Amino acid sequence: MQEDTNPYHRKSIRLKRYDYSQQGLYFITLCCQHKAHLFGRIQDHTMILNPFGKIVEKQWLNTEQIRSNIQLGSFIVMPNHFHAILEIIIDKTENNELTRFKSPSQTIGSIVRGFKIAVIKQIKNELQFHTINDNYHVGELQFAPTATIELITKLDYKIWQRNYYEHIIRNDIAYQKIVEYIIENPMNWDKDALNDQ
Repeated sequence: MQEDTNPYHRKSIRLKRYDYSQQGLYFITLCCQHKAHLFGRIQDHTMILNPFGKIVEKQWLNTEQIRSNIQLGSFIVMPNHFHAILEIIIDKTENNELTRFKSPSQTIGSIVRGFKIAVIKQIKNELQFHTINDNYHVGELQFAPTATIELITKLDYKIWQRNYYEHIIRNDIAYQKIVEYIIENPMNWDKDALNDQ
């Protein structure tokens, strides 16, 4: 049997027939392209964000501000990936009636896609601005490692892997385990499957 090498024929990791706009809790993981370490480093079991990691954190927090049907739970920006708990909630309309979002723009996929785009756009804008203005020596970006800047430009701003992973959180026990996993992620970095260095 011949292997299908067409990149557009990738197998979906979404659950078939599951409505990803429905109310509930989701655990999501996004990885950097080629598992590149773009967002900072682990030092003494603590995540130290570089300016790009801070952009990721800021844009994730901004997600809740621009979308009225979600609430953010625990999250962590790691050197080459991002974990978060996201809750889809029932939103209120202007006349205070409860409604459930069914628009494709309110799905987990749309939320993640918007977040990814916002991060890429902000990083690209920062790099282009600081390249023009004093060669990276303006503002916080001067503290970004040159190797990371070169890697991002080499990746042509493809910060994220094409897909992402999500897990539906079905009960309180699962929720507590995932919160614990997120909090302890920097402490367990040496054993993390995504730490390939």
